[in-house]
Amino acid sequence: MAEVRLERAGEIAIIEIDNPPVNALSHAVRAALASRIDEAMTDDAVKAVVITCAGRTFVAGADINELGKPRSPPLTVDIAAQLDDCAKPVVAAIHGTALGGGLELALACHWRVAAPDARLGLPEVKLGIIPGGGGTQRLPRAIGAKPALDLIVSGDTIGAQAALEAGLVDALATRDDLRATAVALARRIVAEKRPPKRLRDRAVPPVPAELFTRARSDAARRYRGFEAPLKAVDAVAASMTCFDDGLKREQAIFAELLRGPQFGTLRHVFFAEREAAKISDLPTDLPPREIAQAAIVGAGTMGGGIALCFADAGIPVTLIDSDRAALERGLAALRRNFESSARRRNLPAAELDKRLGLIKPSLRLADAASADLVVEAVFEDLPLKQSIFGKLDEIAKPGAILATNTSYQDVNLIAAATKRPADVLGLHFFSPAHVMRLVEVVRASATAPAVLAASLALVRKLRKLPVVVGAAPGFVGNRMLFERAREADRLLRDGALPRDVDQAMVEFGFPMGPFAATDLAGLDISWRMRKARGISFPVADALCEAGRFGQKTGKGYYRYDGGSRDGMADDETERIVASVRERLGVTSRPVAAGVIVERLIYPMVNQAARLLESGVALRPGDIDLIWINGYGFPAWRGGPMFYADQVGLANVRDRLAHLARELGEKALAPAPLIERRVKEGRGFYS
Repeated sequence: MAEVRLERAGEIAIIEIDNPPVNALSHAVRAALASRIDEAMTDDAVKAVVITCAGRTFVAGADINELGKPRSPPLTVDIAAQLDDCAKPVVAAIHGTALGGGLELALACHWRVAAPDARLGLPEVKLGIIPGGGGTQRLPRAIGAKPALDLIVSGDTIGAQAALEAGLVDALATRDDLRATAVALARRIVAEKRPPKRLRDRAVPPVPAELFTRARSDAARRYRGFEAPLKAVDAVAASMTCFDDGLKREQAIFAELLRGPQFGTLRHVFFAEREAAKISDLPTDLPPREIAQAAIVGAGTMGGGIALCFADAGIPVTLIDSDRAALERGLAALRRNFESSARRRNLPAAELDKRLGLIKPSLRLADAASADLVVEAVFEDLPLKQSIFGKLDEIAKPGAILATNTSYQDVNLIAAATKRPADVLGLHFFSPAHVMRLVEVVRASATAPAVLAASLALVRKLRKLPVVVGAAPGFVGNRMLFERAREADRLLRDGALPRDVDQAMVEFGFPMGPFAATDLAGLDISWRMRKARGISFPVADALCEAGRFGQKTGKGYYRYDGGSRDGMADDETERIVASVRERLGVTSRPVAAGVIVERLIYPMVNQAARLLESGVALRPGDIDLIWINGYGFPAWRGGPMFYADQVGLANVRDRLAHLARELGEKALAPAPLIERRVKEGRGFYS
């Protein structure tokens, strides 16, 4: 039972879980923990128990490798019941994260002490399941039905101070004194002869019945397509009955979801994130390279958003723009975004001011001289970016990392403008940068391993998801997006209307369709890029030539009256599309929704296969993560590569071959990698 130790501090038994790296509740840990609890309960010299964990965290959840497989008792729900039944007081000492089964164990203890940096939560919905160890029944009894719904349905975490105020923990202690504080509390409980304080014995404070009706409606809207959040509402609603009945309902829902398809899909996404952190040729013994100070060049939407990310992570950042008015606009927008974020997170005003104070505005590029990292975030113009990097080469201190936020330019060409290409890479943040989780970390040909490693560590410190990609134009996400955009334009020429295409993709699971998304971003952005590369999208080009650039001009694929963000079908768009068809000699015909989905998704998969074969993308899972976190691909479908395997890669191959013949488009011919995998009877993941 090496995973769980028991030691004595006088009459207090300290049970310590030690299962690195995150003390996951594997079967071995559960069995050893059950044995140690029994040992403490049967020892007459023991008067109380403290449950604690070694290493950097409390129990961070179940062993996900065991989920979905036959499970051997004791299960987490069994351990929780065992702790509940203990006649002697049990105190949980929480540091790091207490997530999923970890929080369920802590909730089954009679008292809870937390370190100030601890975070607690039940994130199971992010795996397509609900808590299965009594969490949906004990948490409402600890903090009330409404706060419990908010945490369980969203899968969000709560900090130690907020947990104390909510009644989820009983006391805070410093990290160094956590065990001593928990032991002292246990001794005080014994001295005062307090009986165990069991959450299962509490009733959930009454709430109006419409709370759950409203929660179901909100969950259906906010988590469209996901099953677990709605089921989580049902489980929490069951906590309003007696504990045993509610627990039976939780267990039934948990088992149902564990057998369902979304658990397998979201489990795939979870493991893809783990794999994305592994770069096979990156040495593990690189010396740490601290990024203690940053500079951002360009105070536009992206630059301001990136600066906000740094300040929010406690990293001082200089925001530089040569235009005073642009700098002032950027700072004003940044403050508005920060204030909005602070309200959502209940961040105190003093903390908001402290973080905003980390952002120093400047009109001088020379003020980037002291930065450990400089991120260029100016207009997408290659000569302009090269000019800035040439100047930064002279200004930045030796060893500083020079990063570009370009979304499609060749990072190798940008690096070539410096005498230190080994220090250059791309950090492609997605808009809005302070909200979007994904960062494509673009490894140029000369990027030094230490630079890549430091950048990956930084992105994680910013609480974002880094995915390493190669330095080809457009990288991974936008290379695939280009194929979708080209096929979307062709669908309009063939007879579909913008609302037909958008509706099909929304029903597939995207938050918005491609044309609504383009209207939001602005048609002129991609138009300039296409013109620079000599590429034509006939319908999109015609709309731009008519001055229809999207929401900012009040008209694009849709019409936006009175500054509305809700697009309306527009006769003028249809006339422009009809004129393009006539000019190209295309006969209009209706296009079914299923065909629309195939014609937009399969060319993306085809391009992704080419990116895999060329090494621009490292793994199919990386591509899935990029599209889920950067472009709104429904996570419950697993990403484009996982989806291709689900529908059958042979089916994707056959449809691509058919489209290539029907449309006379060689680019749609199945990629060699797809042909090989199908011939071998394999998919991307098999």
